[in-house]
Amino acid sequence: MENFQNIRIAVDAIVFGYKNNNLYVLLIEQKFGSAEKYWALPGGLVKPEESLSDAVIRELREETNVQLTFMEQLYTFGDDIKRDSRNRVISVAYYALVDASNLEIKADTDAEKVQWFKIDEVPSLAFDHNLILKKAVERLKAKLTYEPIGFDLLPKEFLFSELENLYCTILEKEIDRRNFRKKILSYGFIEETEIFSAVKTGRPAKLFKFNKLKYNDLIERGFHFEIKFA
Repeated sequence: MENFQNIRIAVDAIVFGYKNNNLYVLLIEQKFGSAEKYWALPGGLVKPEESLSDAVIRELREETNVQLTFMEQLYTFGDDIKRDSRNRVISVAYYALVDASNLEIKADTDAEKVQWFKIDEVPSLAFDHNLILKKAVERLKAKLTYEPIGFDLLPKEFLFSELENLYCTILEKEIDRRNFRKKILSYGFIEETEIFSAVKTGRPAKLFKFNKLKYNDLIERGFHFEIKFA
């Protein structure tokens, strides 16, 4: 039949982590049939009974042992009909943010290795995964300026300097730290705790935490989050 479609649907996950003032992405090493091994984004084909989001969650759990806190659909990749030499595959990509400092990753199923890579040290990936990653980094940078998603990359309690460094690192810009602190704290959804940092050098500093309930309440009342850099 002329109109018969032999097209497969896949999902790919771009999992970002942040530690030691560096942005990382989670990659798996996989062997595709008789081809040589490549690093790639976690993901795979969607099962007939699955939703797209359920497929992403399953693939990440099976291939990397990662459980997600934040996940959002990024883009659909399929204009290049030869993006996968084996079949016509359309991929729906999702990007996710996790606290990489408190995460046990473990390769399983068809993933032979799983590893964090610094964004500027990512190798040549399988298929069009470098393009997918590029699109995800662009989305992350843009969204950081109008939604406080950066807290999903930090521990539950964090130093304020860690939040400042996160913005500087990901946006690749220096900030006026004094004004940044004043503005962020003025919103009222970041709270100082009574917990002190475990860092042994220098003056002990209290940790902060993000109050998501307060933020959601502000959003319902028409609050608009915005971070601008010169």
